[in-house]
Amino acid sequence: MPVKAVRIHEDGGPEVLRYEDAPDPVPGTGQVLIELRAASLNHLDIWIRRGLPSVPKPRILGADGAGIVVSGDGFAVGERVVINPGLDHGDGRITVIGEHTDGTHAELIAVPRSQVYSIPDGLGFEAAAAFPLVFETAYRMLVTKAGLQPGEWVLVWGIGGGVATATLAIAKAVGAQVIVTSSSAEKLTRASELGADATLNHDADDVVAGVKEVTDGGAHVVVDNVGEATWKRSLDSARPAGRVCVCGATSGPNPPAQLHRIWWKQLTIFGSTMGSREDFEAVYDLMASGTIVPVVDEVFPLADAAAAHERLEAGEQLGKVILRIPG
Repeated sequence: MPVKAVRIHEDGGPEVLRYEDAPDPVPGTGQVLIELRAASLNHLDIWIRRGLPSVPKPRILGADGAGIVVSGDGFAVGERVVINPGLDHGDGRITVIGEHTDGTHAELIAVPRSQVYSIPDGLGFEAAAAFPLVFETAYRMLVTKAGLQPGEWVLVWGIGGGVATATLAIAKAVGAQVIVTSSSAEKLTRASELGADATLNHDADDVVAGVKEVTDGGAHVVVDNVGEATWKRSLDSARPAGRVCVCGATSGPNPPAQLHRIWWKQLTIFGSTMGSREDFEAVYDLMASGTIVPVVDEVFPLADAAAAHERLEAGEQLGKVILRIPG
């Protein structure tokens, strides 16, 4: 029996998204069949839809999802579960559900049992679907790679994005202090409500001067997933012996390298993608304890996935854009 899913048959804009019947997934050995109730969007979905990278088609997009168990060893039928989207192969390779396999923007999905976790009590499907990819990405950058310490300062560009809001939450959970940027006064106000210690308008303010003034010398850790539009200012904003974390480049991947700033200031650059199983489980524990809370921006029915893509692509959101399933 076919299920409803959002699939792409070609690369392009939101218009290539098709809400349609797709084959019913058949779980293999060691897999859990999940009836999805919510999924979230990530910039990864936009890149894949555009063909960056181009994947085999038709392809169901979506890395993050939460729902109830239909079948599978280790879980009760009807149990509420969330999916870890990062398939950790144990040799340094991490592949992603929705990029390397069919994803979560569908009514049903079959995934390895090792990727499935019970949803903590008190957490709804939409919030559960909002945290996995961005929070494990942020945790790996800040804690596993950069070794963020209590009292250190973190600069986060573009607070509207899911990785940025996750970075704010995890940095505060560690006991760090956070400066966030946005071109939106409304988003900066919301960021302050979420715990940001300082805010800067990256269009109107001198971010480098502002960061140095607030931190008395520069940020200990800079999180930059913007790329060409921010890279020079990221290096300038880091204090001597600071760390710069890179997990993406939404404005372009090839800024001038500014190598002299890296050696003169003795900076460390960390490249980071997704997270290991240990990173996910550390974030899961923080979520279960209520230490961190995902920020949900807007919820769309699954059938309106194109509108959800448009909102994310326009940068209008603050937090995660969610798809309600069925819908």
